[in-house]
Amino acid sequence: MTEASAVLDEARRAVARACHGLAGEGLLIGTAGNVSVRVGEHVAVTATGIVLGRATPAEVTVVDLAGEVVAGDLAPTSELELHLGIYRRYDAGAAVHTHSPQATAVSLVLDELPCVHYQQLALGGSVRVAPFAVFGSAELAAATLTALDGRTAALLANHGAIAHGPTLEAAMDNALLLEWACGLYTRATALGAPRVLDQAQQDAVLAAAVRTGYGHPRRVEEDR
Repeated sequence: MTEASAVLDEARRAVARACHGLAGEGLLIGTAGNVSVRVGEHVAVTATGIVLGRATPAEVTVVDLAGEVVAGDLAPTSELELHLGIYRRYDAGAAVHTHSPQATAVSLVLDELPCVHYQQLALGGSVRVAPFAVFGSAELAAATLTALDGRTAALLANHGAIAHGPTLEAAMDNALLLEWACGLYTRATALGAPRVLDQAQQDAVLAAAVRTGYGHPRRVEEDR
């Protein structure tokens, strides 16, 4: 086995493990959703029609950036063009598409999820909803890529959600954060109209995060 093939084999295992983790969190159900990770000029992506919570490395297909299969016996997900578009346009390292319940519920109602909590700033702030288009279509890929401009997550109207990141772990974290934010919003609307953070408030949070190193462990000595 060459070093290159060993790296791709590990990528296939990592995608399968990610599917198990996301299914355990309730974000992937049955065959609904897809996960991919980029390795150089190749992408390891879930095959179409597989039960994601039981995905095996053999059910993860490797394609090049043109979408040609280079390893695996199964056809890649129908959303392959969306995944490849994310890698081409946003130089991402991994992408996660789900039909998670909270995010999908919000996609049925809103044109944009407003920034109601500062943790959404990790996604870029408010989260746009791409207009409905048939799954696997060029129209869906194009609309979703537009919705992702300046963001690491987007919602797909009457469909689900997409998140990307520099690593597979980061993309998973962003998918989980999006689901949390959507759940927070839906619970808040049961009480009334949620307050939305304006741009000045968002900018203040970002400045404080940079100043304090928010979200990163630091030694006691650093606070003295």
